[in-house]
Amino acid sequence: MTLRIRAITLDLDDTLWPFAPIGARVDHVQHDWLRANCPRTAERFPVDEMRRLRDVINAEHPHLAHDFSTLRKLTLARAMELAGDDPAHVGPAFEAFFAERNRVECYPDAVAALERIAARVPVAAVTNGNADLARIGLRHHFAFQLGASQHGAPKPDPSIYRAACERLGEAPQHVLHVGDDIELDVVGAARAGLRTCWIHRDDLHPEPHWPHAHVRPDLAFPTLDALADWLDAHLQDDVA
Repeated sequence: MTLRIRAITLDLDDTLWPFAPIGARVDHVQHDWLRANCPRTAERFPVDEMRRLRDVINAEHPHLAHDFSTLRKLTLARAMELAGDDPAHVGPAFEAFFAERNRVECYPDAVAALERIAARVPVAAVTNGNADLARIGLRHHFAFQLGASQHGAPKPDPSIYRAACERLGEAPQHVLHVGDDIELDVVGAARAGLRTCWIHRDDLHPEPHWPHAHVRPDLAFPTLDALADWLDAHLQDDVA
């Protein structure tokens, strides 16, 4: 296979770290903060009720579907208003959530593989989530981070991948998008003209089942270090 890879765009959640443990914690950490600082809100909106309110807020603001942070702040503001607490607490309440959201545990191979990859080609983070690489301590490995909230549209909208390519200064066909999600990270990026690498951590088989006949990833690996190995073996010829 001949791939002329000059830059990489990289997904974050479930590619560098698992998101499920984070998602299981963050609402409870936020609720603990509310119990200590906005007890009326915490009493009226325990975790499950707050999640239901967030669904209502999301439905009221479909134009913000790409901006998880703003939707959470709007949810907190509505909850505090309904409970009779001061909405001035929204900022600190969100900060309690956001600090926990950025307490990640990377996959065992991820950081060393990222270091190897970033030493070879520029790497840009392209994500629908609201992780903050600077807080996590990985920002120095990346040329930049492009989130859906910053760009104004989420993956798989072609514009977000192409905006990343433009910032990298490379044509889409010379940029490899790497991620775990079949639709967002492979199908979407391929339709935008990028080359694609599927990281299938949940299926360690060397040739896992692929559900689409019309598009396939250019590369597929169970781990990021396998991608780093491939780049070590092939990149010199690809960029010549």
